[in-house]
Parts: sequence; structure tokens; C-alpha cells
Amino acid sequence: MKVVFAALGQEQLGISILSAVLRRAGVETSLVFDPALFHDRYYFEIPVLRDLFNRDEDTVARIVAEKPDLLAFSVLTMTYGWAVDIATRVKQQIDVPVIFGGVHPSAVPEVCLEESAVDYVCVGEGEESIVRLCEELAARPGSGRRPPQLIPNLWWRDEAGRTVRGPASGFVQDLDALPFWDKALWEHDLPIGTSYLTMNSRGCPFRCTFCFNNFFAKLPGPVANRGKYVRQRSVERCMEELVEAKRRWNIQFVDFEDDVFTLDKKWMRTFLTEYKREIGVPFACLVHPRFMDDDMARWLVDAGCDRVEMGIQTVDEEYKRKLLRFEKDDLLQRALAAMSAAGLKMKLDHILGFPGEPLAAQAQAWELYKRYRPTRVNTYWLSYLPGTDMMREALESGSITAEDADAINHGQTRLFHYASSWKQDDKLKFYQKYDLLFRLLPLLPRALAERLTMERVPDLPSGVANAIGFIADVCGAALARDRETLIYARLYGHHMRKMLPAMLTRRTRPPEARPPRPLPAPPMEPLRSHNAA
Repeated sequence: MKVVFAALGQEQLGISILSAVLRRAGVETSLVFDPALFHDRYYFEIPVLRDLFNRDEDTVARIVAEKPDLLAFSVLTMTYGWAVDIATRVKQQIDVPVIFGGVHPSAVPEVCLEESAVDYVCVGEGEESIVRLCEELAARPGSGRRPPQLIPNLWWRDEAGRTVRGPASGFVQDLDALPFWDKALWEHDLPIGTSYLTMNSRGCPFRCTFCFNNFFAKLPGPVANRGKYVRQRSVERCMEELVEAKRRWNIQFVDFEDDVFTLDKKWMRTFLTEYKREIGVPFACLVHPRFMDDDMARWLVDAGCDRVEMGIQTVDEEYKRKLLRFEKDDLLQRALAAMSAAGLKMKLDHILGFPGEPLAAQAQAWELYKRYRPTRVNTYWLSYLPGTDMMREALESGSITAEDADAINHGQTRLFHYASSWKQDDKLKFYQKYDLLFRLLPLLPRALAERLTMERVPDLPSGVANAIGFIADVCGAALARDRETLIYARLYGHHMRKMLPAMLTRRTRPPEARPPRPLPAPPMEPLRSHNAA
């Protein structure tokens, strides 16, 4: 039994853990990766270069050459169209079942199953589901692709076209029982040690109306069926992973992708002490105002934290409550002051275009950011995401139409970092000017920033404004010696060096499948059970 994962743009931890649990169960796995140069569906897009570096044909050919028994995609709203297109083109050449999992399919499984190229959809966490599916497919070769019994969290259509819904299972409670990420899956395509991606926990304690956690936490149904949504690995298990990674890949930087890294203060104190002693390389993490104080800021700096990223999104205290964000202004300012006093580099996330947000909130944000001078303000143009309260409320209020909602459910949504992806809007120019101010801030002398206001920013075409903002981001990153930007640039160079020779020689021979990786030896320790806490 062989599962091939198809991935776009960057390493996906969801794929890494699914590959690990499959290989532990004796299933062969492989990866076909498209770096999506100049068209990552998220941040960076240059149309001319996007077309030049398009690898869709090569991706399809590589998947076909791998001869998979199951083709798997981890899908975001932004990548849904790509995944459907690749799956469709693969199925035109070989008969292979396809499974979609991830945030977008979990929000709109019925939409995904409308696609003839999609055979299965995983709704929620998929470690148990994909192993069970592979067992069924391996046990019944040539007898059809539909399992004879329900599989938790798995949906499909039967021969009559009716939707079959597997029972919703609770969240995995014992994260220590899971194997480490299958990083070897990516090492042919990515320099693993340059920026080692990992998570110590799963879940977020907040339900912001614009975020996937808003609906994902409720997927198993009634509270009694879910188990805890916020779960943490033990310090010992996390350190075991990092020590092994340091030995194997000589890691130079660690990127912790936990929704809120600093959630448990006691856990953090122990972990950071161990991390400093055993690993000792710079790291980055995501934090929240409610879980940041003077102690935490100092501990992070002492352990080698290179930067923190904090979601601000809006500074209007009353409007925050509509987003189910309840931190007050003084709490936010105490958190910013603590990080600033400790010398932490701060990246602050800010969303432009919230429906119903007072326009004055942008001026408030400008004053706040000038006071605390982050190394970067990450601006995001609001994108409605399927399954969220914000999208439902926008549909009910008429902010978006039923046609808009249907397009979003099919992956046709705004790009986070591009104003040009918006429809015509009378507030576009207003937000665009603040977008420029926020992105220019790290480059502005304090005295000049104090005099600048939105009214002094000229009207510019969206493409020009975004180009200026991009240049400001790059210059600001260079000024701050931002490791993330440097790593991103090196990664682009890595992929371009690999791709250019083939492009220049115009190779047309289909790529050969990679030789299978040997399965790992059985674990030395007994696997712990997934008992609910």
C-alpha cells in the first residue's frame, strides 16, 4: 500500500504527522512537492514569473510515476482550486482514489464531494481515519473503493451518489503517543535544518469569528464527545524530538507553529530552560496578549527567541467583542510594553477591512504601532473563510451574496496580502493608505512617523501601492536582520537553482518515481494509548 501526498508552497505539518502514523502502520508514503514560486496563494505573486515557473504538468507526471494506491491532499481555501485541478488531471491518466483533508474540506465537505476527482473527505483530525482507510483499500484490492463500514471522520459518496458520513470522533488527547513528524518526507525538497517547523500543542483557547478555530473546535459535535481541544505534549517528548532533529539535521532555527506558544506559564518555564541547555538555537513563536507578561518576555529572550508574532487584528475594544476577542486595551498595551522592554522583536498582525469596524480604528492602530515600534506590521486584507461565524454573519447581513459565498466555498477567495484581489469598494483607497503606513513604519524615523497621517498618503493604483509595500517589507526585514525573510529568500534560491537547468534545457521526459524509502524500525518504547484526559 502506497500513499502519495501532494503539497504546495511550503512544508505542511498535517502531512508530516499523517505520513508518520501511516509509516508506523506499515504503509509506504511519498511526497510530490510544488514550491509554487511567485504564486504561493498566500503572500508572493508575480504573474509573469508565476507562469514561467509553473510546475503543474511536472507535478501531475511525478504523481503518475509514483503509482499511488491513494493520493492525498491537505487543503486550505487558497489551495483548493489547485488541489482539484491536480487531482482531476491525475485521474485522467490513472485510476487512483483521492482524499482531501485539512481546514477547507472540514468546513465544506459536501462541496468537496461534488468534485468527481474527490473520493473521500476527512472532517477534522485524520490520524485514525487515513490509517483505517488504507487498511480497507489494502484488504479489498480490485473490489471497489468504498469501505464496507463507516470510518470515523471520513465522508464519501456511495454507488448511488448518496453522502456517507462516518461518525465524528473526538480530538486526539495524548499527543505524546503520536510519532514525531516525518521530516524525511520533505528533505529532498526543503532544507530541513535551515528552519525546523514544529508544534508542541494543538488547538487554541479562543474562537475568533474570522479564524478556522471558530468552527474546527466544534466538529466532533456535543462537548461530551470532543475531549479537550487545547492539548499539549510533555516537555520530555518535545525535547526528545528537538534533540533528535538537532542530531540529524543540524537545525539552525526553530519555528514553533503553536496557535499560542506561551499558553501554559509553568510548562513554558520548564521547556525554555531545557531548550536553552539542549538546543540553543534561535527560534520564533506565536503569542497572545493574554499570555504575555514581563516574566514570559524575559524568559523568551533568555532562551534565544529571535522574534514573536502577535495577532492584534483590530485595536477597537468594542469591536473586538464582536470578533469574540475580549482582551482590553490596557492588557494589550501591557503585553506590548513587556515585549518591548525585554528587547523582543515583534511582528504584529493587523487585518484590514473588517465589516462594521469603525474607520477610526485604523488611526488608533497607527498611534499604537508608532508607540511600540514593531519590526514589522503584517497586514492582511480580510478574507472570508468557510465555516466561520464571520462568513455566516456577512451572508446574513448582505455584506456578501449567496453567489459570493458559493465562490468562496469553491476556493475563490481574496488573497490575504493583496488589495487588488478585492472587488470595487468605496473604502479600498482608505485601507490601502493605512496598509502603506503600517508597512513603511519600521523604516520611518520616529519624528517623521509622528507627523505622518493617512491624509498625507497619495492615492495610488493597487499594484503600485503593493509594490511599494513589498519593497518596504524587504527593506524593513533587512534593517531588522529578520531571519524569517532571509530563510524565505534562501528557500527561493534553493528551488530556482533546482528548476532553472530543467527549464533551460526544456526537458520533456516524464520524471521517474523516487525509490521507496525503507520503513522505520519498530519503536523502542511501547506506544501509549490515546485515552482522554
